Amino acid sequence: MTQLQTIGDASPLTARQLDAYLARIGLPRPARADFAALAAIHRAHLLAFTWEALDAFMGWPSTLAAKDAHAKMVDGRRGGWCYEMNGLLGAALAGLGFRVTRLCAAVDRDKLGEAAIGNHLTLQVDLDRPYLAEVGLADAIIEPVPMTVGPIRQRGFAFSVAATDDGWLRFGNHALGLARSFDFRPGIADEASIAAAHRWLSRDPASPFTGSLGLFRHTPEGYVSLHGDRLRRTTSDRVAEQRIGGADQFAATLRTVFEIEVPQPRQVWDRVTATLEPGEAGRWVAV
Repeated sequence: MTQLQTIGDASPLTARQLDAYLARIGLPRPARADFAALAAIHRAHLLAFTWEALDAFMGWPSTLAAKDAHAKMVDGRRGGWCYEMNGLLGAALAGLGFRVTRLCAAVDRDKLGEAAIGNHLTLQVDLDRPYLAEVGLADAIIEPVPMTVGPIRQRGFAFSVAATDDGWLRFGNHALGLARSFDFRPGIADEASIAAAHRWLSRDPASPFTGSLGLFRHTPEGYVSLHGDRLRRTTSDRVAEQRIGGADQFAATLRTVFEIEVPQPRQVWDRVTATLEPGEAGRWVAV
């Protein structure tokens, strides 16, 4: 297995952190580090944590350290983006005895080219064969899948893994997904590229995360998401959308729908409204 220079914190969670993590996702400590345990933890993680990039949107501090993701997401009852969602899962799995590799991935590499490398962190878990564990793409798979080329179907959504012409694997998201795809190479962990991309995505005005708000949460049937002031509920055959009507409704949505405790929700709402087009009234639509 090829491993490049390690910069980020990939250490396993401590016993205390693991106990708190498992309590947060509602699972007991597994008896064995096998596929059944991996699948259960993967699903429970996604049903417990919200994908969110509020730190980048608001200019709040963000790190790659698993201990910081644990403090924020487990102790602080927040969510996280790919570096934190997959980073926390990887550290928890390592603490439970799984063999985990943090993979340097690239969202939309087919369009962005080599500049995309490091803009995503994903995970390889080696059991009887390598598995892709992916909880950081916001609205993708709910259970891990083998790192083999072919179609994937979960909850009625169609995904895929394909080989690229230059030796990478490409995970294809479902047709309604936020990101179309990401590329990765099994066994390749390039923490330097991940750190560089994390800095840019966290701070640069051109980053897609600093200029708009997005939150996603998995449900047994699909996803619920917030795009600016638009709340969407997505299943494989339907999308329903509602516009958030004000700061109080926004704060209640964060608490009750996404189950996150966000500091200064009114300040976040003010930032959201500053990014919106004027004159849009609340409504429901079905697609």
